[in-house]
Amino acid sequence: MNWYLEVLKKYAVFSGRSRRKEYWYFALFYLLISIALGVVDRAFGFFRIEAGIGLLGAIFALLMFIPSLAVGVRRLHDTNRSGWWTLLCLVPCIGHFVLLVFLVQDSKPGENRYGSNPKKLPEPKLPFELALALRYLRPKRTFVSMITL
Repeated sequence: MNWYLEVLKKYAVFSGRSRRKEYWYFALFYLLISIALGVVDRAFGFFRIEAGIGLLGAIFALLMFIPSLAVGVRRLHDTNRSGWWTLLCLVPCIGHFVLLVFLVQDSKPGENRYGSNPKKLPEPKLPFELALALRYLRPKRTFVSMITL
């Protein structure tokens, strides 16, 4: 839920980068909320078969259009692509699939022209041999040293 709220805080921010986790959690919660609103629309008679969407679902979709577009653009920036690639969804048949491939790709490591990598950098790990040596070379605790601590 935090990732969904994080996207809403950046309601119309089209600059910068968004990691996969942020994008896909937003998409998941968007889908779940849309389904729930569809159920409510049907239960209260707000759903119109001609429109294919209910009143609450339509309002939600309109409210979420800008944040959805913004997080998609930031996600493309994370793969070092321009936000204009979102227009691929207008290409019949293949456009959505190509865009999906772009959206599931991992971040480009380090900084790119859209900003720094949103992933936290992993802490450097000690080489195995050094970690093993440190483990066995440190002094053993004796009963006397444990009492004085």
